[in-house]
Amino acid sequence: MAGWMERLKDRWKVKNTFQVVIILVVFACTGTTVALLARPLLHALFAPEEIPTWATVLYYVLILPIYNVFLLFYGLLFGQFQFFWSFEKRFFARLFGKSDP
Repeated sequence: MAGWMERLKDRWKVKNTFQVVIILVVFACTGTTVALLARPLLHALFAPEEIPTWATVLYYVLILPIYNVFLLFYGLLFGQFQFFWSFEKRFFARLFGKSDP
């Protein structure tokens, strides 16, 4: 188990294994929150049996910025905002074809 934790520590350039665990918890909380929001949000706007395809597609398009906002929020909550802010900048630089900041 320590091997993959060490690899993550090196890849993410963090100081200790505890920080790796906190970062993984932030990713888990973010993913869980976004997953739990989908169904209630769509059901609040539409009848469950009548959710149009365009609404589902729109949800999946909007999920990227929503996920990233929650990632920064949980990063702040768990004291890892600086890590996730740098992570976001690198992610969007790669997404939009710019060189890493």
